[in-house]
Amino acid sequence: MKKLIVAALMAVLILPCMAQVTKLEVSAVKKEGPSSIELPKPNMKGGLPLYDALSNRQTQRKFSPKPLDEQQLSDMLWCAGGVNRPDGKLTSPTARNAQEIDIIVFMEKGAYLYLPKENMLKMLLPEDHRAEMSQYSKMPVEAPVTLLFFANYEKMDGFDEQARDFYGATDAGFVSQNVYLYCAANKLSTVVMGAIDRERLSELIPIKGKPILAQPVGYPAK
Repeated sequence: MKKLIVAALMAVLILPCMAQVTKLEVSAVKKEGPSSIELPKPNMKGGLPLYDALSNRQTQRKFSPKPLDEQQLSDMLWCAGGVNRPDGKLTSPTARNAQEIDIIVFMEKGAYLYLPKENMLKMLLPEDHRAEMSQYSKMPVEAPVTLLFFANYEKMDGFDEQARDFYGATDAGFVSQNVYLYCAANKLSTVVMGAIDRERLSELIPIKGKPILAQPVGYPAK
């Protein structure tokens, strides 16, 4: 009889704890996004005239936490480095058409590699890693999306070290300016960041190469 009483008491004490653990596990799972995201077809026509977008282009360092929707992501990534011709060439130029700048999208639900030919996002890292992007600024966390421009050395056969460094930097700059113009045309805030933690990002990203620039994007803070 005593054994039954003890067993009943233990059940009363343990079951709520198990339920709490289960709730925590479910909560943790919700923070992780899907392994891939098929983006809607990007808008490739219309928009603000080029001269107006250039007139509006500016750096803004304050962001609203309001998320961007998938159509906005698709449009922005296409502008940044999407396919704009039947031969597979991109909206941003690259040396020898190496197309070496991988665009990695950091969000609360994970970090995703943009695949321009498939127009989709492929998860590289689960969960939120935006806080690890920079020791010097909170902007990658404050913006709902932060883009990382990563020079993929596996796409740069025939480039020596000096050429990889030079063209990786210049080509990332072209991508960044395309993002600036998209944001100017769509009333979004953005800032390009050179002060990023390249050593930590190189450890995180399973790609041989070098992180060049980061670019937070979001709605303007009110």
